[in-house]
Amino acid sequence: MRGDDQMTGKREIFGTDGVRGLANAGAMTPDQILCLGMAVGRVFKNGGHRHRVVIGKDTRLSGYMLEPALTAGFAASGMDVFLLGPLPTPAMAMLTRSMRADLGVMISASHNPYYDNGVKFFGPDGFKLSDETEMEIERLMRAGPGVGLAASADLGRVKRIDDAGARYIEFAKAAFPRRYSLEDLRIVIDCANGAGYKVAPTVLWELGADVKPIGVDPDGFNINHEVGSTSTEKMQNAVHEYRADIGIALDGDADRVIISDEKGQIIDGDQVLALIASFWQGRGQLKGEGVVSTVMANLGLENYLQGEGMALHRTKVGDRYVVEEMRAKGINIGGEPSGHVILSDYATTGDGLVTALQVLAVVAAEGAKVSDVCHKFDPFPNILKNVRFCGNNPLEDASVQKMIKAGEEKLVKKGRLVIRKSGTEPLIRVMGEGEDAKLINDVVDEICGAVEKISQT
Repeated sequence: MRGDDQMTGKREIFGTDGVRGLANAGAMTPDQILCLGMAVGRVFKNGGHRHRVVIGKDTRLSGYMLEPALTAGFAASGMDVFLLGPLPTPAMAMLTRSMRADLGVMISASHNPYYDNGVKFFGPDGFKLSDETEMEIERLMRAGPGVGLAASADLGRVKRIDDAGARYIEFAKAAFPRRYSLEDLRIVIDCANGAGYKVAPTVLWELGADVKPIGVDPDGFNINHEVGSTSTEKMQNAVHEYRADIGIALDGDADRVIISDEKGQIIDGDQVLALIASFWQGRGQLKGEGVVSTVMANLGLENYLQGEGMALHRTKVGDRYVVEEMRAKGINIGGEPSGHVILSDYATTGDGLVTALQVLAVVAAEGAKVSDVCHKFDPFPNILKNVRFCGNNPLEDASVQKMIKAGEEKLVKKGRLVIRKSGTEPLIRVMGEGEDAKLINDVVDEICGAVEKISQT
């Protein structure tokens, strides 16, 4: 099974989640971001009203460079700009709607290191942009920065909003069912030195928990560094140190979450999907009789859901494709193994904190240990390896294609392969899954070796 088709089309700047790259290089230089802001502003200006855009960011040093560049671009296109400061990506999606903005912007490279950065956009409905809209933005960028700019008297105004974090805190707290309490729980929250470092511990504390925060000292360079959802060891160790009931690890922009039980064992996004779906099903809250995930979802999740009378609908990799499928099928829960979970009753995009609150609601309702509550199925052995490349796409090479075909033949009725080009980094991701772990590992290694060989020539 191939998963690299999400890159089809003519987009050159946008990837699977906005625009992303090395800060102060390529698409992430001030001049390019200025042009991007002007182009996006022209796309979202329609009608004679004063147009507004809200901008948030995570804690990377380069945010101080990219925020004013975007601000200038939007003001030049005639949009009023509201600067909200460091906030989670899901907060920006929510505030775009709450503040009646025409556009929402998040400056972040999510789980990437500090030296990368990116820009994510939300339409007035709080949803990420379609492929067609992104292609139109790129067309306007190619047309040149001087096209369609506002007249001198129509330039946008710029204003900083100081209470945006408080607005999101109240929103997140409202997502936790009032009939339950966190008063008896000790919670480790790892904020990855990122966008959730203020709001996430506050929400948990105000709901009554004994909160042990880590990853809450951003310095511009340490976002995602040995902390957060992609590096959970410190969170797991803190669970043991504080004898906590649960650990919660967000990523740099807090749109994904990985959970640890009281033993320090990891509970990934697939287990979280199974947990919330079954809980909601039992309370009549589940819509669409199923769950949406991607081609990366474990076969164990699919088998579990089928046994509970729910279907698993798979999409291409990328949370916005999950959201599109959820909207098309009227389903209110979807996500990815990485911890992106979309709960459309509450949010239009992945929200790590709101997802964690739903897990905590199940724990509070059942009055049991997290290890007993959150393990819903035994996952199939799964191997995922990344191969960095330079130059052309290795998946188009005949020798690589031959190796992939050979691997698929070895796994007929024994497992599956998902091979795709990353939409955010120069990586080929090779995933194998099945009952025979050794066979899966051998097949994945052979394909990775073929990709590495091509990359070195």
